[in-house]
Amino acid sequence: MLHLNDLVYRVQGDPLFERATVAVNKGERVGLVGRNGSGKTTLLKLISGELHPDAGGISFPRKLKIGKVAQEAPSGQTSLIDTVLAADSERTALLAEAEEARDPARIAELHERLAAIQAESAPARAARILAGLGFDEEAQQRPCAEFSGGWRMRVALAALLFAAPDLLLLDEPTNHLDLEASLWLETFLKSYPGTLLLVSHDRGLLNRAVNRIIHLEQRRLTAYTGNYDRFERLRREHMEHQAALHAKQQAERRHIQAFVDRFRYKASKARQAQSRLKALAKMEPIASVMEDRTVSFAFPEPSRLSPPILTLEDAAVGYETGKPILSQLNLRLDMDDRVALLGANGNGKSTLSKLLAGRLKAMQGRMTRSGKLKIGYFAQDQADELDLAATPLQHMERLMPLETETKLRAQLGRFGFGVGRAEVAVGKLSGGEKARLLFALMSRDAPHVLILDEPTNHLDVDSRQALIQALGAFEGAVILVSHDPHLIELTADRLWLVADGAVAPFEGDMDDYRKLLMDQRRQERSRQRGEKPRREEVVSKKDRRRASAEARAAVADLRKAAKQAEAEVERLGKQKLTLEAKLADPEVYNGPTAALQDLQIKFGQVKQRIAEAEDRWLELQAALEEA
Repeated sequence: MLHLNDLVYRVQGDPLFERATVAVNKGERVGLVGRNGSGKTTLLKLISGELHPDAGGISFPRKLKIGKVAQEAPSGQTSLIDTVLAADSERTALLAEAEEARDPARIAELHERLAAIQAESAPARAARILAGLGFDEEAQQRPCAEFSGGWRMRVALAALLFAAPDLLLLDEPTNHLDLEASLWLETFLKSYPGTLLLVSHDRGLLNRAVNRIIHLEQRRLTAYTGNYDRFERLRREHMEHQAALHAKQQAERRHIQAFVDRFRYKASKARQAQSRLKALAKMEPIASVMEDRTVSFAFPEPSRLSPPILTLEDAAVGYETGKPILSQLNLRLDMDDRVALLGANGNGKSTLSKLLAGRLKAMQGRMTRSGKLKIGYFAQDQADELDLAATPLQHMERLMPLETETKLRAQLGRFGFGVGRAEVAVGKLSGGEKARLLFALMSRDAPHVLILDEPTNHLDVDSRQALIQALGAFEGAVILVSHDPHLIELTADRLWLVADGAVAPFEGDMDDYRKLLMDQRRQERSRQRGEKPRREEVVSKKDRRRASAEARAAVADLRKAAKQAEAEVERLGKQKLTLEAKLADPEVYNGPTAALQDLQIKFGQVKQRIAEAEDRWLELQAALEEA
């Protein structure tokens, strides 16, 4: 359906695509992946006709309807529902003509076509899409002008999805969405009836919504069947195979060259040497594997603090005017906590983050913090506060004026800023690099708590994986707000649900949260249709929810106990290493015998405690797997 043939496109003379060729078949759901700056967004613009290639061609059927989110968000006094309905230009035109038509034959044609495109059910379809993206029934009747830019971009996305083009082009569609809307979009795209070409760094979305991956690397396009995990595995296997072939060929070349060098001037071997020289010249070189530079993150290790490091007691928080957004907050945070905040946009996740970070004060109640507590706060809008003319090194110097340049560069180096990039003006950095600079700035004092509000919006898949690994190695607490389920699943071990003006622990995992959202949507659709559930169904649902909550609570307790046991094994392991180092010191054997015996006894005790702690951890892991 869509063919890219030997595509060439240059930016300021440098090739972004060079003889790039790939085909997309009708009905495929394709994920377009590649490093930041590799040209994914540019490729969508070339396909949609916003840009034109320097050479090669892009071909598709003449009547193919291509859809892409408008660059400008809708505004004005038109309601959200009418804005979305207007996206189906054929329906709008047919309805307008039907009102004016007088010819009975033409009227019949118009109504036949309206029936064929299901015009009568269009308002219900538009409402379902808007609801999935976070707009309730009341909001759908309000004018676009009453909403912020981010919410109006959701309306633009809703209009595109409603129009249902033959080829749907989506560029990072979850960037303006919260987790709930992202999960709905994932479900919607899995059953999209047309052809989908999706640019995304959301690993979960690429795993569950697409059935093919096109990888953009070194100015070429390579297609893989399957989802992102399968692409990653196949690419790794291909690279390993190519590296082995390259190594084998290089060894063969060295062997041939050694023979030639040894015998080319010996009369009896000269003919053989010449023959092997020709073979060497004809040998098609196998390219060595060239991987893009991988970015790594490393948060500084904080000092240890006694628990709890932060508590809220009957606290309320809001802004200067108006009533509190969140009330009756009774929460506790320890050094080993990894908490993700769940809840729709507007429920107060960012407000709670600002309270915990000290950006807002409690309106009621009390917040108690450890006297030595340091908090690092990351919010995506902080990028707007960066000085575009200054370099990353200059930003760090302004915040740490007494530190040496070596230490400043070391902190920047933790987040991928080498000698060259540390001295590039911020205005010339990519969105991902600005995000990494914010990480470097917010963690400069080795904070005990990292509060991360949508940290991945501008990070590619590899950078997100690096962030996951860095958070896993971080020794302090983490509070996370994210629309990326993959990040939450691999980072958080506790979930707090922010809803209805309160915050409560959610005793379950992300799969349980998905099920909860699906149940809520089903109930909302039933309510809108005026259906009333039978009494026995209500009782049954209540029993199932209670049983499910009890099961989740049991699993959560097991998970916490297993984590504590694992931490105990690590702690005892460090003690064992310390004792081994002391026993390895020759001086200890020249000292008092009693001191040596004391060390040996402690070493034996620690080994015994490690064995017991490992047994306990293994038992809990087995219980978790059974649960």
